[in-house]
Amino acid sequence: MSNANFKAQLHEIIFGTEPGPGRNFDIFLIVIILSSVAALFADSVMPIHRRYGDFLFAIEVLFTVLFTLEYAARIYCSPNRRAYIFSFYGLIDLLATLPTYLSLFIPGAQHLLVIRIFRVLRVFRIFKLFHYVSEANVLVRSLISSRRKISVFLMSVLTMIVVFGALMYLIEGPENGFTSLPRSMYWAIVTVTTVGYGDIAPHTPLGQLVAAMAMITSYAIIAIPTGILSAELIQESQRMITNRQCDSCKKFGHEKESHYCRHCGEKLPPPQ
Repeated sequence: MSNANFKAQLHEIIFGTEPGPGRNFDIFLIVIILSSVAALFADSVMPIHRRYGDFLFAIEVLFTVLFTLEYAARIYCSPNRRAYIFSFYGLIDLLATLPTYLSLFIPGAQHLLVIRIFRVLRVFRIFKLFHYVSEANVLVRSLISSRRKISVFLMSVLTMIVVFGALMYLIEGPENGFTSLPRSMYWAIVTVTTVGYGDIAPHTPLGQLVAAMAMITSYAIIAIPTGILSAELIQESQRMITNRQCDSCKKFGHEKESHYCRHCGEKLPPPQ
């Protein structure tokens, strides 16, 4: 077998998504990725680490060797090596192998291997789930369109947090746990976001009144970003609707990517 034929077959197996060796390879790869992440999580549990730490480390070394060989094979058979290396998947493939090598010099760096979970995104390409990607693009475009409104909202919330934090620092003081302005702002963030850890709490009646105002205000602002994003999603959805009319049922309201009528199922005319 010539070198060109070997590279072509290897490319079909590694980069292919059609049923057969290409899809089987990617499914096997996803199983290995999930197994690697599961081993990483298990190793972070101290009783499991004490009992099976050496075994899990050996498994991780094996996974890293496999991913390294796979990354080298992708570079070898890629028709445009530079494009692959600097692509999203190429960078993720590289980052999936580096932490184990870094852990030889930086203790604990192996926990960065959790980034391997991003490689599971290949499932969209393998199982032809691109319509989910299209829906995600609608959400991304809506977020981009509403970025100025959300920025103004976040600045308003930040101002509110500074005000409430300064008030609590002034009212409660260090004796009640509000030892500094940053510490007081931490309390304000926890309170306004309705998390409420309870590690810092006001003790004076005036401080409790300010805390009550902060909590009531937080409920009032929760709906604001939801409303902003919802409005942009509606506008984005409306932009996707065309004025194409079905020749069979004469109804409008079809999306740009639609090939068949949503009402009667007949083939639609091409978009103008």
